[in-house]
Amino acid sequence: MQPFTTLTSTPAPLKVINVDTDMIIPKQYLKTIKRTGLGTALFAEMRYKEDGSENADFVLNQPAYRKSEILVAGDNFGCGSSREHAPWALLDFGIRCVISTSFADIFYNNCFKNGILPIVVKPEDLEKLFDDAERGSNATLTVDLEKQEIKGPDGGTVTFDIDPFRKHCLLNGLDDIGLTMEKAPKIDAYEAKIANRSWA
Repeated sequence: MQPFTTLTSTPAPLKVINVDTDMIIPKQYLKTIKRTGLGTALFAEMRYKEDGSENADFVLNQPAYRKSEILVAGDNFGCGSSREHAPWALLDFGIRCVISTSFADIFYNNCFKNGILPIVVKPEDLEKLFDDAERGSNATLTVDLEKQEIKGPDGGTVTFDIDPFRKHCLLNGLDDIGLTMEKAPKIDAYEAKIANRSWA
């Protein structure tokens, strides 16, 4: 998993509350178990018209936000079913950080397991960040995980809380497998001990 340290990007504003996982990645794209290739289906029902062409009004189709790595979103982001395809689609599109006032628990946990930083901020701070995001390519945000800060284009700073263990995992690029592999020497030693044990 790619470590998350600092990230600077033009943020994309998605002023929609209760964005559920079916909106993030519609059910017809859930047939794959691969983590890649889902970026084109991210927000498919909002990004594309019925004929398959792009909806020019949707934020991620606008020139300023096509390469956004930060998404500023409305309250209760990631609610609905517990599909891990949702963070897979965000990550495959290029989004490494989602900022909101609240997240659904399962989606929140899945983000950390896939190298995405979900940040919870106060409502008044979210409004400031929306204002910054709506300025398009003229404004960037910098997220510093070590300092737990979001720096705006005019020098303003928003701080955020994060569980220390999850912070450690993101900073070091450790998913569940990576955490297990950190214990590899002890696991190997134990297996060697068991292999050499006499069961007579």
